[in-house]
Amino acid sequence: MIQSGIARGTTVRDAVFDLLRHHGMTTIFGNPGSTELPMFSDLPEGFRYVTGLQESVVVAMADGHALARRGPAFVNLHSAAGVGHAMGAIYSAFRNRAPVVITAGQQSRPLLKSDPFLFAEAPTVLPQPYVKWAIEPARAEDVPAAIARAIHIATLPPAGPVFVSIPLDDWGKSCDTPVLREVAGRAQPDPARLAEVAARLNGADSPVMVMGAGVDADDGWDGAVALAEQYQAPVWVAPLASRCSFPESHPLFAGFLPANEADIERHLGGHDLILALGAPVFTYHYERPGTIPPAGASLIQIVSDPQQAAGAVCGLSLVGNLALSLAALRDHFDQPRPPRRAPLRTFAAPAPARGISGAMALRTLQDLRPRDGIVVEEAPSSRDDVHDHLPIDRPGGFFATASGGLGYALPAAVGVALSNPGQTVLAVLGDGSSMYSIQGIWSAVEHDADVLFVILNNGGYAALRGFAGNKPVVGCDIGHLSLAAIAEAQGCPARRVSDPAELEPALREAFAARGPRLVEVMIDAG
Repeated sequence: MIQSGIARGTTVRDAVFDLLRHHGMTTIFGNPGSTELPMFSDLPEGFRYVTGLQESVVVAMADGHALARRGPAFVNLHSAAGVGHAMGAIYSAFRNRAPVVITAGQQSRPLLKSDPFLFAEAPTVLPQPYVKWAIEPARAEDVPAAIARAIHIATLPPAGPVFVSIPLDDWGKSCDTPVLREVAGRAQPDPARLAEVAARLNGADSPVMVMGAGVDADDGWDGAVALAEQYQAPVWVAPLASRCSFPESHPLFAGFLPANEADIERHLGGHDLILALGAPVFTYHYERPGTIPPAGASLIQIVSDPQQAAGAVCGLSLVGNLALSLAALRDHFDQPRPPRRAPLRTFAAPAPARGISGAMALRTLQDLRPRDGIVVEEAPSSRDDVHDHLPIDRPGGFFATASGGLGYALPAAVGVALSNPGQTVLAVLGDGSSMYSIQGIWSAVEHDADVLFVILNNGGYAALRGFAGNKPVVGCDIGHLSLAAIAEAQGCPARRVSDPAELEPALREAFAARGPRLVEVMIDAG
């Protein structure tokens, strides 16, 4: 759809707000600074400004908001210092493929010749290489066109963050507003190659599917379920996937692939065709050599991210939207296959423990939480328990960081909640992870985000201890923290639980409440 531009003589500020309104970007995430004051003084009607107390928190909130609303989010940072604070979160947004439009203030143009205080010396270089595009417009009147282009670049696949640096004095200058327009980005792979893939699926004796975050991102959930059921193919989650793309209680769900070659070879061995959907081939975290694909198997990858296709180490790769690709593959289906007699994966009860174990906490959360709720997770040492006891069974129902950096999930849960009013978001966090972005609780309180923060406190960086095996590791003990006290200090109702008998009542009461609230669960490492 193309609409006419706004009349000549408008200001840069008014033109930008008209652009944001046109794209539904009426929530602005930011931490205000002096070089952005002209933009945010007297905010126009219909916009809300979501304040974060640190720039990485601001970007993570925008990241979660963008992914949950399946559209671009707008965030404003402060010059070079603010962008520097936010770089870890910008990297996570890049890895998450989150369409975040990042703007940053810059000192007034007349001052730039003299190295003024609080300016950015190389504004477009600083966020590289973790933005898709970066610009400081040459003229004030070019700012609206730059932001319009940034919105389109951010949302076109593969989605990702973009960056626009804007000098302080640009906002009040006159300009012509760019035409308000849309850019559609869904493309299907070559139909002939998809027909070839379908023929190979039809001819396979034992196909297996590996689902990555791209399936959910491309609205391919229903198509993935239908395709797996047609071929009665086991479905594995790709290593370290940041979203859920297949119902984990489904009888065809086989489990989660570890992030090493040897275990992937072991799990996928015996199949003659591996179909990787919306996932890299493959993401590894530690070295355990193996053969990929396993002997006797061929591999086909379909992704909407050209970089993931180019980076695949083997097999045939097709680039295109997953929802369209899955629909085309289903149209070529040949003969029904007999259903499997038993589920591929079962859920065992948590093992007995002296105190509260991670498994016990996760199973209790599963028993109490709304099945249509959203989970945002960052509890590295409890990830196996999350996999075993907190199955996700809805599209758009799970978000984690694809970057591996800590501090994402707490503020991201706030951004997700602000995009889904009336629906509780469950944030499952570790104590170490929470401390990277604990200021996000203030934002949840300030903006009444409906988030239940559940912090599994095991007294340190237990995931790192696990990697070290029996060797002692320095710097991993952080046990003298009270996350509940920190939450209460920011205005968030909180409770600490260490007695197993109190766990279920405390969580039941928390789920019945609304708004931000926190339960700190003391995990017994013994």
